[in-house]
Amino acid sequence: MKLRLAAPIGLALAALPILAHASEAVSAEQIVDVEKYGRAIHIMVMLLAGFGFLMVFVKRYGRSALTATYLLVSLALPLYFLKDKLALMGGSGSDIDGLILAEFAAASLLICAGAVLGRIKMGQYLVLGLLFIPCYALNEWILQGGGLGLIPAGAFLDTGGSILIHAFGALFGLAAIFSLTTRREYETEIPADATSDRFSMAGSMLLWIFWPSFCAALVPTGDVPSTAVNVILALCGSTLATYFASVGLRRKIAIADIANAALAGGVAIGSACARTGPGASFLIGILAGALSTFGFAVIQPRLQAAFKKVDTCGVLYLHGLPGLLGGIAVLFAVDGLDAGVQFTGIAVMVVIALAGGFVVGKIVSALGRREYAYEDGEEFLVEPSEVPGKGKKAAA
Repeated sequence: MKLRLAAPIGLALAALPILAHASEAVSAEQIVDVEKYGRAIHIMVMLLAGFGFLMVFVKRYGRSALTATYLLVSLALPLYFLKDKLALMGGSGSDIDGLILAEFAAASLLICAGAVLGRIKMGQYLVLGLLFIPCYALNEWILQGGGLGLIPAGAFLDTGGSILIHAFGALFGLAAIFSLTTRREYETEIPADATSDRFSMAGSMLLWIFWPSFCAALVPTGDVPSTAVNVILALCGSTLATYFASVGLRRKIAIADIANAALAGGVAIGSACARTGPGASFLIGILAGALSTFGFAVIQPRLQAAFKKVDTCGVLYLHGLPGLLGGIAVLFAVDGLDAGVQFTGIAVMVVIALAGGFVVGKIVSALGRREYAYEDGEEFLVEPSEVPGKGKKAAA
């Protein structure tokens, strides 16, 4: 036994000078990049597993929702990287920073796709992505890169993307649904059951767990711990507020509220996540959770009835309204900000998102319509019982 232990111990001791020499060759910047890599992988879990399963709540559209998530992420990352490498509308610098910024773009695209989920063909999701990413990049360049001279570079505070990622994606998708919702699709029920709801909750919990890495992905290393604490407390606030608001507004708990509005704190704290304190973060989370739940329970049915359009995943209420709340709340949570710059940035985002979404929606709608909304069987090999047919409402 002693002989067996001696060999590995001796090898380890012999390797110490080599390891010491290797550590001297690693720069502080490289170490920081490795730390960012860990957060980048957390964000990838959010994109594929978190967003993917959150959208599986549509009972007969689970295969499609997961496949669309795969495709949109796989399109957005290289497309943003290409923009970055060509230095179009600014560049990110290091590859790992480029990857994280590309993941942010992919997250915004998935939010946008959630608004039209179930009502476009799989190929149309790709067209949506191809057209969305340039619009997103333009908005990012203006708000954070000083593009067109509208906002001084670095003056608009939106560390975790409340405005740039969440509100932009939601409003873009909201504008697109005006061309991507037919009357029959509006009248078609979006079915859910206990199994699809549980999968959606699993996706929500994955997003909740990794949200601190999303907001802290590019903050200075020394600010990562405090940023993570702020995000977690905001999520706690929104989760608690969602429960009380859901019971108060509906008399019973709605699982869709818990799966969605509980995340609103992460959306709203994004702008101020690295510059505020625990108490303010918790309060922002409470306000965001209450606002989001009110959106799902009260605003959503009234807007849908008024416009006869469908926001499948309710992205306006999870990402849009809480995102706008976060972009404005930062003025009260952080000292020394220029309110004019902050409101200008929000206004620019709204214009680009609504105009871009409306035009892109028109283009995507010109490529055809699904025969059946919210059904895997139109494009996937499924069991005979899952094939849409007699008794199903056509979407076109």
